[in-house]
Amino acid sequence: MKVLIVDDDALIRDSLKILIGMEADMEVVGTATNAQEALVLCKDLQPDIVLMDIRMPVMDGVLGTKLMKSQFSNIKVIILTTFKDDEYIKEAIKNGASGYMLKNQSSDSIIECLRAVHMGSIVLEKEVAQSLTSMLKEDKKKQKIKLDITEREWDVLKLVGEGLTNREIADKLYLSEGTVRNYVTMLLEKLSLRDRTQLAIYYVKNLE
Repeated sequence: MKVLIVDDDALIRDSLKILIGMEADMEVVGTATNAQEALVLCKDLQPDIVLMDIRMPVMDGVLGTKLMKSQFSNIKVIILTTFKDDEYIKEAIKNGASGYMLKNQSSDSIIECLRAVHMGSIVLEKEVAQSLTSMLKEDKKKQKIKLDITEREWDVLKLVGEGLTNREIADKLYLSEGTVRNYVTMLLEKLSLRDRTQLAIYYVKNLE
């Protein structure tokens, strides 16, 4: 496994290089002080994994991740940082990072993370995973508010998303089947969707 270390702190770079270099199945092929330098090195060194800080001069880890994944799709990026910043986490994962670890983790955890990502896993440190889950819930809550649907329409949408038929929804909400059909029609119009299946998929993907 070939690893490229990217961090503007020389002590961190050197420490990680020693730590990773001690592993028989890992090789540090290079180091960089910012993501722009790392992009140049990626072309020449072709690392399997880039272990990268997030706040750096010239080019930070968020933009660096985006550019690396667009130019070298086979390279995996792990963010290793002291910052548990919600926006950084969300943007890094959205841009294709395969891991987001905090620097206060043990050396064993960092090595395990490298191996797991190399094998195809997504690795998020516990605090980061909790933050990401909270952010996703908040995003879905905001999405629900933006939909401009009534509380009753929301009830119908939720049950469609859970796979219930119109008859089952009618029984559950004490409505007539015709009324439920009308609600479904209104929801399809408001969400610009074609049919009931798309409505269910929309709920599961965006609002569940």
